[in-house]
Amino acid sequence: MKNDGMPKAVYIIAEAGVNHNGSLDMARRLIEVAAQAGADAVKFQTFKAEKLVTADAEKAAYQKKMAGTDDFQLDMLRKLELDAADHISLIECCHDNRIEFLSTPFDMESLELLANQFDLSRIKIPSGEITNGPLLLQAARTGKPIILSTGMSTLADVEAALAVLAFGYLNAEGEPSPALFHSDYSSSRGQALLRDKVVLLHCTTEYPAPFSEVNLQAMDTLKAAFGLPVGFSDHTAGIAIALAAAARGATIVEKHFTLDRSLPGPDHQASVEPSELMELVRGIRQIEQAIGCGLKSPAASERKNMAIARKSLIASRPIKCGETFTEENLGIKRPGDGISPMQYWNWLGKKADRNYRQDERIGE
Repeated sequence: MKNDGMPKAVYIIAEAGVNHNGSLDMARRLIEVAAQAGADAVKFQTFKAEKLVTADAEKAAYQKKMAGTDDFQLDMLRKLELDAADHISLIECCHDNRIEFLSTPFDMESLELLANQFDLSRIKIPSGEITNGPLLLQAARTGKPIILSTGMSTLADVEAALAVLAFGYLNAEGEPSPALFHSDYSSSRGQALLRDKVVLLHCTTEYPAPFSEVNLQAMDTLKAAFGLPVGFSDHTAGIAIALAAAARGATIVEKHFTLDRSLPGPDHQASVEPSELMELVRGIRQIEQAIGCGLKSPAASERKNMAIARKSLIASRPIKCGETFTEENLGIKRPGDGISPMQYWNWLGKKADRNYRQDERIGE
C-alpha cells in the first residue's frame, strides 16, 4: 500500500481511546502495553468537550450502561479530556517506547493541535465525523494522510466525504461548494490524491458490535466502489473478527484495548485486555506470513514429504518376466518415489521386462 510510506504489512492500531479514564499515568501504561504487544501505533482521542457536544446531549445506550446514567455526554467527556501538556507527555512516552502516537480529533481546535502543533504523521477521522464536512475539509488541507472510519455510513455517505477530501487536498484555499467537491472528486488528480492519501476503515459503530452485524464483506464493497486501501476498525468482543479481517485483506486493523475490562468507563467492556492484544498482534503477524503469493505449487517445507505421502506403482504379487500387467498384479502403495499412479492405465496390458517381487516398485 503506498499511502505516504505506510507499510505493506497490516498496520495495527491499538485504540486506547478514552480508556485512560482521565489519568495520565493510566494513559502511559496503555502506551507501554501497546508497545509490548507489538502494535504499530497507539491511538487516543483529542477533543474539547464543549466543542464536541451540547449541554443536553444524552449518552448512547452503551455509554449509559458502562458509565452510568447520572450525567450527560458533556459531563462524562469533560472528565476524559487530554490537554496539550498531556499530549506532549504521551508523545514523549510513545517515543520512548518506540511506538507511533496517534489521536482522533473531534473538533477544529483539536485537529489544529494534532496536525500542526504536534505534526502527527496521519489523521484518523472517526465514523461520527464522516458527515462533518468542515472538519474533513480542514483535515485534507493539512496535506496529511487520512484514515477514515465509515461506521453507520452508506456508500453515498462515504463518497460525499471523499469528495470533500479531494477538494481539500487539491485546494489549500478557495471557497468550497458541493459542485467543486464533485468536480475534484471526479478528476484524475483528485482520484490520484485519494489513492495516495486515504485509507477507508469498515466498522460497525456499536460497543460491543454484534457478530451478526459486522458484515466483513463490506470491506470488499468499499474497495471495489472507491479503489482505495481498506481496513477494519473492530468493536466486537474478542479477537476472532479482527483476525478474520486481516486474513480478508485489511491493510489496517484497529482494536480497542484496556488495562482491565472491569474498570468504569464507556469503552472498557468492549475492549480487549493486554494479553488479548498481544495475542491479536501475534495472530495478525502469523496471518501475514500465511497469506503468501497466490501461486499454487509445493512449498519448500513440504517437498521432502512428497515421496513419503504419495504412492507409486508396485507389484501386488510376484510378477514374472513377460507376464502382462493387470488389475490383479499391479498395485499402488507408498512411497511415492517410483512411477506415479497417474500412469496406472498406461501400464495395464504391458509386459514385464523382468521379474518383480511382491511390493517391488514397477520400473525399478
